[in-house]
Amino acid sequence: MSLWKKPITLTQVNQNGARTAVSHLGIEFTEVGDDFLRARVPVDERTRQPFGLLHGGVSVVLAETLGSVGAYHASPEGWMAVGLDINANHLRAVKTGWVTGTARPVHIGKTTQVWQIDMVNDAGEPTCVSRITMAMLAPR
Repeated sequence: MSLWKKPITLTQVNQNGARTAVSHLGIEFTEVGDDFLRARVPVDERTRQPFGLLHGGVSVVLAETLGSVGAYHASPEGWMAVGLDINANHLRAVKTGWVTGTARPVHIGKTTQVWQIDMVNDAGEPTCVSRITMAMLAPR
């Protein structure tokens, strides 16, 4: 059984990121499952810090993007989702390739949602784990 309460497609979520920080950083949604959402970010000149590593803030942008899109689509029609709190633990540096994040809900409540985002490098090794709490805003 799917957790999505609003229609969600890869085409739609990728188009929604056009002309935003998401597209500027090269973030691409790659998979929508019944209970998860997956996207990736390239490690390139847009996303590296001065020492040649993926900038930790970019991992957080990937996590917040996944958690926000997930929370929005897991809420009833008319509801919005905004970030309330996010944390990230950076586990392994990445210099090239892609970092892929997979978001799964930990808690889906009426006023808050909590999402866990696990990020890996091209070899499938963990690079970052993040958790975001979303405030759910009822229709006005």
